[in-house]
Amino acid sequence: MLHDLALPVTLPTRSGSVTLRNATSTDLDALMTLLSDDPISAARGDVAAPDDRRLYAEALDEIVDDPANALLVATDEAGIAIGTLQLTRIPGMARRGSARLLVEAVRVSGAVRSGGIGSALMRWVTDVAARDLGTPLVQLTSDAERTEAHRFYERLGFTGSHVGFKFRVHGPSAVRGDVPR
Repeated sequence: MLHDLALPVTLPTRSGSVTLRNATSTDLDALMTLLSDDPISAARGDVAAPDDRRLYAEALDEIVDDPANALLVATDEAGIAIGTLQLTRIPGMARRGSARLLVEAVRVSGAVRSGGIGSALMRWVTDVAARDLGTPLVQLTSDAERTEAHRFYERLGFTGSHVGFKFRVHGPSAVRGDVPR
């Protein structure tokens, strides 16, 4: 399903171009770094700690092995990972049986942010991936504190149409890594 997307693909940006491809186990350290390059994620425990590498590796393997999921990496012209996002195709009954494409964990390295990379990634998601996957709705959640990200998504045509809720499950082995928030 998501593994059938035509990747890799080169996407033009304001600052050049990026190659978007499926993540592999060799991207693990770069993915950990991209997730930690964000104060909100870091406050949740994404600090790229070596002790957490096994947890991230298990998650990466699970995502890569699931045909309804894709973890993508954007690399610069030198092959350095500078962005990432996860896609999940969710079949649904609502909206006359429409599937949705969920976008999660969108990150662009702070060193190259504001160069049009995030826009290129999200335009590919809405213009290519959603069409190819037969998902007439693309949705994402964004932490309430990410006001700059909200403006970014609104500029791309996303609307803040829903209120999201989360429930933290407590107890042993309830959550991978037992991370807060």
